Amino acid sequence: MSAQKISWIDNLRAVACLMVIMIHTTTWYITNSGQVAESAWDSANLLNSASRVCVPLFFMISGYLFFGERSAQPRHFLRIVLCLLFYSAVALIYISWLTPISEKLSLLHLLQKPVFYHLWFFFAIITIYLFSPLIQVKPATARYVIVMVLVVAVLANPNTAEQAAGRFQWLPVNLYISGDSIYYLLYALLGRALGTMQCDRRGVSWLMALLFIVCVAGISVGTKKELHVNGAFSDLWYLYCGPLVFIGALSLFVLFKNCLNRPLPGLALISRNSLPIYGFHALFIHFMRTHYLDHKQWPLLDIALVFTTTLAGSLLLALALRRLDRRHLVS
Repeated sequence: MSAQKISWIDNLRAVACLMVIMIHTTTWYITNSGQVAESAWDSANLLNSASRVCVPLFFMISGYLFFGERSAQPRHFLRIVLCLLFYSAVALIYISWLTPISEKLSLLHLLQKPVFYHLWFFFAIITIYLFSPLIQVKPATARYVIVMVLVVAVLANPNTAEQAAGRFQWLPVNLYISGDSIYYLLYALLGRALGTMQCDRRGVSWLMALLFIVCVAGISVGTKKELHVNGAFSDLWYLYCGPLVFIGALSLFVLFKNCLNRPLPGLALISRNSLPIYGFHALFIHFMRTHYLDHKQWPLLDIALVFTTTLAGSLLLALALRRLDRRHLVS
């Protein structure tokens, strides 16, 4: 791969990592609407909505790297398994020492659900790696990708909000697509297809930026409407496989490919350490939220404080881990 391609992938990985932290930083406000002012909830909702594309972007990056001439090698599988074991062990230590959560139950269900909520991604990415030796994505036209996304990600997406005319339901169309895994795989396929496509024509970047903004606005407005209808938070519009998140992820992917194709020092540092940052960050947020180290009476200050502390703490642990882990098996 050329240095240019590596640069935009690194920048995208770093931003996706920051988005993950933002999602978990704002979650308390989103899920506790009755305890916060409407303006605070709106701010958290907007930040969370803008960050929903983070996990899809990770799948797209993996697809771009491993669904072409290269495929995942045994060392990649070893690294993912070791990361899952290592960060599960770290989470178990945290659970045992600093929370009332039962570590025995966490161990008992280790193979059914992750020890700590954010570690589910390591399970899901294993499937993408397993497919990679069997898949080499062919060059695709922009027209084909648009039609395919319209059909699979919108019209036939089981996560699309139901639409009906009287008793006749016209959305979503049932093409017997079920389960999130097919969409994670689709993200990876499109990551390779878009990553190798010539899509830097005049106006495309502006269109992608506008499309991302529209998707974020749609997710935010839709989530608030669901709150008013149900009287409680609903994640319908937040789903990683939902249509607006899907389109938003694709648009941001293309935007970075076209516009952020040079090294940016701050993002490069985060990208190099994105794996351990991801592994550690949820523990910082959980500790601050459960040990009254946050400042929920000042929501915007609190979000900034929790986000910054989590990023700084996770990055410091990541840098320390890289010194010990010379072969970068878990870092």
